[in-house]
Amino acid sequence: MSIKRALVSVSDKAGIVEFCRELSNLGVEIISTGGTKNLLAKEGVPVIGISEVTGFPEILDGRVKTLHPAVHSGLLAVRDSAEHQAQMKELGLDYIDLVVVNLYPFQETIAKPNVEYEDAIENIDIGGPTMLRSAAKNHAFVSVVVDSADYPAVLNEIKIKGDTSLETRKRLAAKVFRHTASYDALISDYLSNVTGDPLPERFTVTYEKIQDLRYGENPHQKAAFYKKPLAAADTLTTAKQLHGKELSYNNINDANAALQIVKEFEEPAVVAVKHMNPCGVGIGGSVLEAYKKAYAADPTSIFGGIVAANRIIDGDTALLLKEIFLEIILAPGFTKEALEILTQKKNIRLLEVGSLKSGENREKSFTITTIDGGMIVQESDVHSMSTDDLQVVTDRKPTEEELKQLLFGWKVVKHVKSNAIVLANDSMTVGVGAGQMNRVGAAKIAIEQAGDKAKGSVLASDAFFPMGDTLELAAKAGITAVIQPGGSIKDEESIKVANEYGIAMVFTGVRHFKH
Repeated sequence: MSIKRALVSVSDKAGIVEFCRELSNLGVEIISTGGTKNLLAKEGVPVIGISEVTGFPEILDGRVKTLHPAVHSGLLAVRDSAEHQAQMKELGLDYIDLVVVNLYPFQETIAKPNVEYEDAIENIDIGGPTMLRSAAKNHAFVSVVVDSADYPAVLNEIKIKGDTSLETRKRLAAKVFRHTASYDALISDYLSNVTGDPLPERFTVTYEKIQDLRYGENPHQKAAFYKKPLAAADTLTTAKQLHGKELSYNNINDANAALQIVKEFEEPAVVAVKHMNPCGVGIGGSVLEAYKKAYAADPTSIFGGIVAANRIIDGDTALLLKEIFLEIILAPGFTKEALEILTQKKNIRLLEVGSLKSGENREKSFTITTIDGGMIVQESDVHSMSTDDLQVVTDRKPTEEELKQLLFGWKVVKHVKSNAIVLANDSMTVGVGAGQMNRVGAAKIAIEQAGDKAKGSVLASDAFFPMGDTLELAAKAGITAVIQPGGSIKDEESIKVANEYGIAMVFTGVRHFKH
């Protein structure tokens, strides 16, 4: 076999003129449609219009042009079938050996702010996916190209052998079906959201590879980094790496955790993360003050960790950051002075994440967790709380300063692995107890870590107290106020203990489990 006829119809015309000119020079007859045909003709590339093949005009504003037996018989005919050969000859039809198609820009259209529904629908391609699928199904005989990155390799094989190898055609066909599956997934997701059904009976997602990773959590596990096609601008997947070596699987998990925590705050904030749990969080009047608090919260655990800030890193802050070993620093930006200081460290990764949306301004999305044989999907936890939402349940009401610290602790404990306890004072964490099998164990860890700093601090718990033992520990440590969801059948026991020790306690009515 050899490639004699090609059907070309592309929305993204980058490189198509040069590709088709080379094909034509190799003796390949080119059939094309609409704007692609006009461009090729203008550039002097010999081209036949699709209507000359079908004997039918392009109609309905171009919606119908390639949906015709003269096209799809040429794509789907089994070349070594005597019956197919006879039918093709009887009907005066000819084969199409190569299809080069990319699709209407649906993704780019719905990415536009305030896109009109009608515009989105008009950019759903029908003829393109149909041609791609026909050609890909018949890849035993037909070459199909959906990605301009494949133009050089395909051309090279045609130059050498007059055709592509079966192995190449299989690879190209697999890419086509990935592409059309992704395209349809975007359309179904868009329409599901428009119709208010984000968790439909069939849940299909698509992601684009950013890069292969050296390995996963451990060296024996393969891994890659993917992004959602319409990922928000303030996510890790859209961050710009300014310096340092390649991100690892664990780096990405930790960096994402740090980013989610720092988004909780509108005031200058810095978060230090180790193994996806915050080891230090601080807020202040400047990023420098916030970093000093985050560092002081746990000077030991921050070593080798990830630091995220919600303000531009300046030179003074960079000087302090440079003093310790850090894997990654994420921030909306870095001053020139900060970059000069931090890039002296060869391996540290500097990520610019752009302007961060905080508090109630964050976009709702869904989180997906895979399980053996399936997955579970839920809305992301972007719930926020104000003092008006709190219910005081003890005799003593929290002071204004205690309320401030309670809300600070509540924002942090939301991102600590359950069971979780956070102690806070002076707008910084002083103790974090994470991922324990019982709440008392988490409280003991947080109090032990805080040491003398526990006295006068406040305590935040991600879920209710099943009994009063955690309050007993808090009282002995000198903790003055507590924030927790409430809702236990033994709430009265906890309230009684709090009242006995003069601890102010508020209920949120909201739980923040994070497994």
